[in-house]
Amino acid sequence: MAPEDHEGATSLLQSFERRFLAARALPSFPWQSLEEKLREPSGSELLLAILQKTVKHPVCVQHLPSVKYARCFLSKLIKKHEAVPTEPLDALYEALAEVLMAKESTQCHRSYLLPSGDSVTLSESTAIVSHGTTGLVTWDAALYLAEWAIKNPGAFTDRTVLELGSGAGLTGLAICKACYPSAFIFSDCHGQVLEQLRGNVLLNGFSLELYTPTDPSSPKVTVAKLDWDEVTAAQLSAFQADVVIAADVLYCGEVTLSLVRVLKMLSACQRQNAPNVYVAYTIRSQDTGKLFITELDRAGIYWEEVPPHAGQLFPYEEHSAIVILKLTLNGRHRVGR
Repeated sequence: MAPEDHEGATSLLQSFERRFLAARALPSFPWQSLEEKLREPSGSELLLAILQKTVKHPVCVQHLPSVKYARCFLSKLIKKHEAVPTEPLDALYEALAEVLMAKESTQCHRSYLLPSGDSVTLSESTAIVSHGTTGLVTWDAALYLAEWAIKNPGAFTDRTVLELGSGAGLTGLAICKACYPSAFIFSDCHGQVLEQLRGNVLLNGFSLELYTPTDPSSPKVTVAKLDWDEVTAAQLSAFQADVVIAADVLYCGEVTLSLVRVLKMLSACQRQNAPNVYVAYTIRSQDTGKLFITELDRAGIYWEEVPPHAGQLFPYEEHSAIVILKLTLNGRHRVGR
């Protein structure tokens, strides 16, 4: 195999691996590139490698994905294989047979590979919106913010980080594993989300006790119930956060106003030691973010857009318009950019 062909196959394999482990939508997979590779003599070898990096991946075997998802993926993979005049691969049909005999659960796992070789695994609801909250799944801005954090660990190392609206916990768990904060506080207001958050923290090897004495580098991790409409200045001050983060929480005007209320409260109660704040959101319409920026300006909170970073680590949609704003709460800077 020529070097460029090997490089192309490696890239294709990595794309399938990352997308399958994270249970991304099947149409987002590079199927056309696979079809081209399957016409080459090494096509069958590539299919077997894809099988090992997806359904048979050690992470996947330990933390099962949705049965329906695995079945649909294997069915499509077999369809691509059968479209090429070559010998049938028993391993593909055996893998499908195993999946067909498995029982579906209301919970499934998604895993995200980190540059260190470690991974973050989340137990998530098989429904996109469940129990009246969108916090039970991972959204693209959470992946994008986690990616930025991994590329900028100095913003979090040896610091106390408070996450507002943690959802399934992806961003915080990635920061805990890759950026070495001294403490990390996950927070949300929905009981079902908080229950899942605690489960995901434990699933990834962190303790919810005060400290993990066997590993000095492991951060103090807590999960807190925090309702943005009810939280008090005293409660926020008690966290003593050096950094505050939030991802994909600007999904309606009411929630946006509540978030600004919390930020104003943080600014007032930590005036001498105001935290750095990073808010990531996906621009789904022209109105996304506009209200937030308007309210920040009205509150006298300085904001600036963090420059886009290069190199995609996680399988979010490449063409998604995602923004990270860095906010300064101490009022010593001018408003806006």
